[in-house]
Parts: sequence; C-alpha cells; structure tokens
Amino acid sequence: MRICVFCGSSPGRRPEFLDAAVELARAVAARGIGLVYGGGRVGLMGALADAALAAGAEVIGVIPRALLDREVGHLGLTEQHVVETMHERKALMAELSDAFVALPGGVGTMEELFEAWTWAGLGIHAKPVALLDVGGYYDPLLEMTDRMVAEGFLHSAYRAALVVGCEPAALLDAIAAYQPPRDRWSVATGVKP
Repeated sequence: MRICVFCGSSPGRRPEFLDAAVELARAVAARGIGLVYGGGRVGLMGALADAALAAGAEVIGVIPRALLDREVGHLGLTEQHVVETMHERKALMAELSDAFVALPGGVGTMEELFEAWTWAGLGIHAKPVALLDVGGYYDPLLEMTDRMVAEGFLHSAYRAALVVGCEPAALLDAIAAYQPPRDRWSVATGVKP
C-alpha cells in the first residue's frame, strides 16, 4: 500500500506543522506503507520525505521539471519521477497511490486535495481522501464544506466521505477502515443517473 501526501513546500509558521509531517511519516513507515509525494526537499515536503526515509519507508517523489530546481528536488528518494506538467504529476501520484492525505499547505495543496476528492466522488477512483487537521488548520475549510451541504451544493454523504483526523495513527486507522460509497455518482451529485 502507498499513501499520497499533499503538503506545503514551506514549513509554515507553527512548529506543530513540521512535527505532524514527521509523525505521519513515521506512522506510515511503521505500518509498512509506502509514501508518494511531490518530490521536493524543502518545507513540509522535505521533512515528510526525510522522516519516512529515516524510518525505512519507500518514498516516491513526482515533480514537474519546471519545479525541480525551484522546489529543490529531493535527491535521496527511493524513486524520483520527473514529469513535464502539473497534470501529469497529479495523474501519476494518483496512479501510484491507494489513498490521499492532505497536511497543511497552500493553494497547491488545496488544489490537489480537491481534485482527488472530486475524482473519488465522480467514481474515477474509490480511494480514501483524508485531512490531517493539525492544530485546527482545516477548521475553516470544514466549516465551508458544511456550508456547501447546508446551501445544497454538496451532498452530505460526499462531505462525510472526506476522512478527517487530528492524529496520524488514528487517521491511518480510519483510512484502513474506509468503505467507499456504493453509488458514487449519486453521492457526488445528489441525483441518480
């Protein structure tokens, strides 16, 4: 099994973000799970990869050529795939992974998270999509998704399909227990085809 982790190429302002990346990496390695991520060696991305490698995990990076120097591509990974576009990056990360987890990050992390979650709802994959909500970082996003449900733009079952946890070990347990909705189309749209 491999888990794709989306996270910032910056460490963020709070030390707990970096701590969570390291803790998640160690928890993944302890369970014999491989890690797929964006391929950088800086910020949360670098801390995640370094901690997973130090704990003996397989670590696969996927980075666009244009970002290789900008994000300072990690040179010590199990595998580093260099692709041409962001679209290729996300597609390959999804292909190599059995689940998705978002740590704190910026708009790139949000974009990756929402694409993976959308693909699950549309039945493109049946893999769990999860948030590691470190120190309440994702509370405003979760409030917004609840508002989407209340306003009729998001089916409640689709919102419930997003796995959320505050501790890496418990989040990995929830991912392992995940059961995709039987009728993903109706979950994504609220209507039967």
